[in-house]
Amino acid sequence: MPKEKLKTIYVCTQCGETSPRWLGRCPSCGAWNTMTEDVVAEPAKASSGKAAAAPRVTGQTSLVPQKLKSISTTEEKSRIVTGISELDRVLGGGAVKGSLVLVGGAPGIGKSTLMLQICGKLSETAKILYVSGEESPRQLKLRADRLGVQSDNLYVLSETCLGDVLESVEEEKPDVLIVDSIQTLYQDSLESPAGSVAQVRAFAEQQRKHLSELRLTPNSRKAAPVMIDDEFAEF
Repeated sequence: MPKEKLKTIYVCTQCGETSPRWLGRCPSCGAWNTMTEDVVAEPAKASSGKAAAAPRVTGQTSLVPQKLKSISTTEEKSRIVTGISELDRVLGGGAVKGSLVLVGGAPGIGKSTLMLQICGKLSETAKILYVSGEESPRQLKLRADRLGVQSDNLYVLSETCLGDVLESVEEEKPDVLIVDSIQTLYQDSLESPAGSVAQVRAFAEQQRKHLSELRLTPNSRKAAPVMIDDEFAEF
C-alpha cells in the first residue's frame, strides 16, 4: 500500500487560492500578505502504474436506483423548516434535506444563540445532534435554559475530532446535525491546524460523502442538513 507524502503549499486566507510557493500578493483576489503556509497529504503513485480495484462483493451495495417519477420535490418533503421565519426565507423555504448550510458572521453577533434557537424549534419534530468545539455540555445546558430550549430530542456533544464526530453521527443517526464551529474541528490525517483551509475542506468533503451515503442507503432515515457556525466567516 503506497504511503502518503506530505507537501507544503501556501493558501490565501481571503479566497482559498493555493500556490506551491509564497507570494506577497494573491494572484486570484489581489489581496496582499494573505498567503499562509499549510501542509497537505499527497498520495504516492502506485509502482505498478495502476492501483488494484477494491474487491466487490456480489449482492452487497448501497447503490439503489430510484424511479425519477417517484422522487418528491414538494416543499414539505424536500425541506426542513427551521421555524425561524427570516432564516427560512433566506434558505428558500427551509433547509434542503441532505444539504450543507453555512451560517457565518463576525464573532459575537449571536450565531451560537441562533443555533440553539433553531434546535429548540426543530427538536419538536426531529432528532438533533448539536456538536460544540467551544463549549462544554454544562455551558450549553446553561445557555439553553436561558433561552428556554428543553427537549428530549436534543443531544449535545463537546468534541473537536472529526472522526469522533462522524462516529457519533453513525451511532445516533440524527435528523439534523449542527456544528459550532467548523473552525474548531480537525482531521487526524492532516498535519495542518484546526481552522485551516485544508481542514475546512476535509470536513465539508466528509460530510458530503456521508450525506450521499444516507440518501442512497435502503431504508435509511431522511438525510440531515448540516448547519455549520463559522466564527471567522463574514458576509
